[in-house]
Amino acid sequence: MPVTKFSVPEKYKYLNGLDCYHESEAIDGALPVGANSPQQPAYGLYAEKLSGTSFTAPRHENQQTWLYRILPAASHRPFEPRESATYNTNPRGKNLHQIPNQLRWDPFDLDPGVDWVHSLHLVAGAGDPTMKQGIGIFIFAAGKSMDPTTAFYSADGDFLIVPQHGTIDIRTELGRLLVRPNEICVIPRGTRYHVSLHNGPVRGYVLELYQGHFRLPELGPIGSNGLANTRDFQAPTASFDEDHSGNTEFTLLSKFNGHLFSATQSHTPFDVVAWHGTYYPFKYDLGRFNTIGSISYDHPDPSIFTVLSAPSATPGTAIADFVIFPPRWLVAEDTFRPPWYHRNTMSEFMGLIQGNYDAKAGGKGGFQPAGASLHNVMSAHGPDSGTQEKASTAVLKPMKVGEDSMAFMFESSLMVGVTDWGLNCGKVQKGYNEESWEPLKVRFKKREAMVEALEKRKGEQRPDLGAWTGES
Repeated sequence: MPVTKFSVPEKYKYLNGLDCYHESEAIDGALPVGANSPQQPAYGLYAEKLSGTSFTAPRHENQQTWLYRILPAASHRPFEPRESATYNTNPRGKNLHQIPNQLRWDPFDLDPGVDWVHSLHLVAGAGDPTMKQGIGIFIFAAGKSMDPTTAFYSADGDFLIVPQHGTIDIRTELGRLLVRPNEICVIPRGTRYHVSLHNGPVRGYVLELYQGHFRLPELGPIGSNGLANTRDFQAPTASFDEDHSGNTEFTLLSKFNGHLFSATQSHTPFDVVAWHGTYYPFKYDLGRFNTIGSISYDHPDPSIFTVLSAPSATPGTAIADFVIFPPRWLVAEDTFRPPWYHRNTMSEFMGLIQGNYDAKAGGKGGFQPAGASLHNVMSAHGPDSGTQEKASTAVLKPMKVGEDSMAFMFESSLMVGVTDWGLNCGKVQKGYNEESWEPLKVRFKKREAMVEALEKRKGEQRPDLGAWTGES
């Protein structure tokens, strides 16, 4: 059954499909028919447009949603800077270090004292949110829910959230999402939301996309189905509160160019009664991924494991890809089955949700759940020496790898810089190279190989020269 068996049961209803036009209303008749902005919307609601792309973006890329809400989002007091000395997730202001070394981190600690907003630690990034260019890579570890009268949004980019530990209950303006380990979700730029912890502390990874939006990769010769299928993505249904008495003060937090701002308002931000459009949050169960692989020989490029992609202006090159390494069968003949040794024009940031990754040793000092690795542009990497030895001598019969495991990769065409926090958080493994690749043995045997080749060629026939007997 291609679904994850979650220990936490689902509690919400969803709309199925990605890159689809969805509509939802919490009260029958709240959505206008035909028109988007009638003179008097039903129930005394206000019509408001949420634009994720420019108005004139090509139709197949255009992302806009109409909201029908009790009060417009503009109804708040002015924003003020907040925690300026301590809150800074701007990649330009974080002293990024672009270094060629392969890096690996031990599991990041849970933090019981902070909420979602203050749990975000920028590990690495590239580009500039003010220019809508680049990415930011975060670790989050929160131990408490956000204050119930608080909402948060990022003006900098789309958040792709990958929980590793614990379940997060996300209330967005458009409805609710329950996101568990082995699920991901995407919160689009500007969408206001609140994060509650369902059953204790949470931890995981975030890829913030400063430019464009995530979409499904093209399938090419694979055909019309495969990889992450459109119907398996889930968007929220409309849900709203009516706290507009003026007796409760709500706080709206904004991440704007990496800095934190706050504004207050006298009404709930979660008052959208109905919506329709193409710009909405969504989630996806990684257990539903339809894995593609070789059924003859060789290990294909890891692009066959792409779940979501954010294309650049160069065809076939992504600002960011989200790639997973799920449980799968390996059947290739006469093939080194783990991922091959590699130097990549792309940068590769990997994390592990659960289990063991088949190309790296696990356990203490290895690649562990809640840990991470970064192989930057043209930094050589590949299976560690132990994995290489086992894979080179294994009996090649059909085998399933990655049982109860899920590794993933944020891959980018950009050279990624590491923040001071990323280098000095106390989790960088000092012996990564020494333990992974320096033990690799020299196996080249020139003389023996030459003798074997000569013996093999002796007696071979050429139609024009007869039998070959050796060098003249």
